[in-house]
Amino acid sequence: MRANFRLLASVLKRVMRRFIPGLFPPVLFVAAPVLFAQQPLNSLPYTPSLDLKAMDRSADPCDNFYQYACGTWIKDNPIPADQANWDVYSKLTYENELYLWGLLLQAGNPAATRTPNQQKIGDLFHACMDEPAIEKLGAAPIRPVLQQIDALKSLRDLPAFLAAQQMMLYTTSMFFNFGSNQDYANSSAMIAYADTGGLGLPDRDYYSKTDAKSVEIRQKYVAHVQRMFELLGDSPAAAAANAATVMRIETALAAAMLTRVEERDPYKLFHKMSPAQLQALTPSFDWKVYMADLHMPAVHEVNVSQPAFYRALETQLKTNSLADLKTYLRWHVVHAKARFLSSPFVQADFDFFSHYLRGVPEMQPRWKRCVQMVDHNLGEALGQVFVEKTFSPETKARVLTMTKEIESAMRSEIENLTWMSPATKKQALLKLQAVVNKIGYPDKWRDYSSVDIKPDDYLGDVNRAVAFESHRELNKIGKPVDHSEWQLSPPTVNAYYDPQMNDINFPAGVLQPPLYDPKMDDAPNYGNTGATIGHELTHGFDDQGRQFDARGNLHDWWTKTDAAEFQKRADCISDEYSQFTVVDDIKINGKLTMGEDVADNGGTLLAYLAWKAANKGRSLPAIDGLTPDQRFFIGMAQWACGSERPEDLRANAITDPHSPDKYRVNGVVSNMPEFRKAFSCRLGQPMVREKACKVW
Repeated sequence: MRANFRLLASVLKRVMRRFIPGLFPPVLFVAAPVLFAQQPLNSLPYTPSLDLKAMDRSADPCDNFYQYACGTWIKDNPIPADQANWDVYSKLTYENELYLWGLLLQAGNPAATRTPNQQKIGDLFHACMDEPAIEKLGAAPIRPVLQQIDALKSLRDLPAFLAAQQMMLYTTSMFFNFGSNQDYANSSAMIAYADTGGLGLPDRDYYSKTDAKSVEIRQKYVAHVQRMFELLGDSPAAAAANAATVMRIETALAAAMLTRVEERDPYKLFHKMSPAQLQALTPSFDWKVYMADLHMPAVHEVNVSQPAFYRALETQLKTNSLADLKTYLRWHVVHAKARFLSSPFVQADFDFFSHYLRGVPEMQPRWKRCVQMVDHNLGEALGQVFVEKTFSPETKARVLTMTKEIESAMRSEIENLTWMSPATKKQALLKLQAVVNKIGYPDKWRDYSSVDIKPDDYLGDVNRAVAFESHRELNKIGKPVDHSEWQLSPPTVNAYYDPQMNDINFPAGVLQPPLYDPKMDDAPNYGNTGATIGHELTHGFDDQGRQFDARGNLHDWWTKTDAAEFQKRADCISDEYSQFTVVDDIKINGKLTMGEDVADNGGTLLAYLAWKAANKGRSLPAIDGLTPDQRFFIGMAQWACGSERPEDLRANAITDPHSPDKYRVNGVVSNMPEFRKAFSCRLGQPMVREKACKVW
């Protein structure tokens, strides 16, 4: 992905709602900077894909190309008070949201003639915006669930309770995650998938790191958990004891999880078992009851991503008192539902997860949170309206042509590799040929007709929408894979590659100016959108994607020698990026960011080669004093113009597989002799690496 957040299914698809920074935490979505009026838009604004006003001409492009291409943009676009970071992707997302706001206001008018989709998205938005009604209810919407927890008599009651509640959890989970996934060994089939889960902090490392800042974060987290228990009515002493219990259980679960770097190896996440074998891992938890109460198809095999985690789960179930387990469950209910409750819960959730962890000074306005909520829950209903009004057939056709040109460039690169044997090249070319290109929106829209949305039942609406999606995912078990599905809604400003689908996906939201600009010359469009296409295509051949074959099966199609040659080149990039400072004394974890860094480097080169091939034999003029090659590279850099709060940089160093924006630009161009030539850079200058890294 080009955008700076993780995506469900970006590399290894998991369809259950694991808390993943960027999927829907309030901190990572964009808001209006003070220089923008917060009012709905009737049309999307225009910004060119090469913005001369964004550049800092006083900077030497050979010393710091990111500053040269983006310096003035960064100065003129300070991070809004309700954001952890702000960049070109964020700004376009904000503009899309202003436009969606207008669409939702229209759809929310009950006096208007509305389609079924308009009724659902309009009424859901209305329910979210009805703040007085939500304030009046306080914690009442979750009281029934809390009463169910209180009524649990023994561990035997836990499976049925979790089955009911896991279906309606938003971006968190209780104890574990359970859903469906493509079989790693047979990508045409969907099987059950049991994953890790059950943490409140964003990553397992938060529970184990011993530096002073990590210790402080844990202390602040326990204080936050205590605050939430007090909002539920516990006395301060009881709330403090309960928070300590939650921290103890979560710490034990976190200790049994793989690190994010370890999770980059798909073989470490592939442990196919029978239900009986899963039961043997956790004898204290009755999986038959759990699965029966999920009302899903019969399960014959389960991919248990991390068996050690389920052994640790068994220990927690067996050694904790029922009272302590109930305390853990109470916390995760209020943690999952806080953003849908009255303002004390919303504020407390923001204060820790956004303000403290990410450094965000102010909460987003309610309209924006409600737009994001509708997009997350009824994304294809909202997206269908968005596409009809913003995405032309001409744009779709042109982007598809560009995609095929970039695939042709990769074919040529593979054919001419000196380090890869003919046998591996044959398989690589078969995989490349099999890649499916999805542009703009799904061919078949999701049917939300069974989702009951009411204009006066906010949390109920959300629960029913989430349950619809959970049932939809579970009902895939035992069925063939639907290759027409998307993992992003059409208005989303992002793109992704799915290794098991072997497809690259570009929603309509990311194909708007300034990222794709039909009014601009080819050079910056290939540098920007073209490099994004190349980036996603290269993911099929990065350290994770290369382990899946043309059909999306986890299958080693490399000779041992070729695999070693790949790793040597990938390690060059990892070592390079590991020298870059994120914030303070924290360096990039090059092993965590390897896949994205490989894709950034490979994708930019592929886009450059495709652009050159598309214009072969043509004499392209300089424009605005910039040569065509210079315009390509400036276009490539300007997708990433932006800045980030120190707290966000620190958190992302642990959780985000992307490098900070400036290194996603400077790290790439320093490896490209084409850039050196375009700007007449000399060996020894910062943007010229003496020993350049190149994989693809």
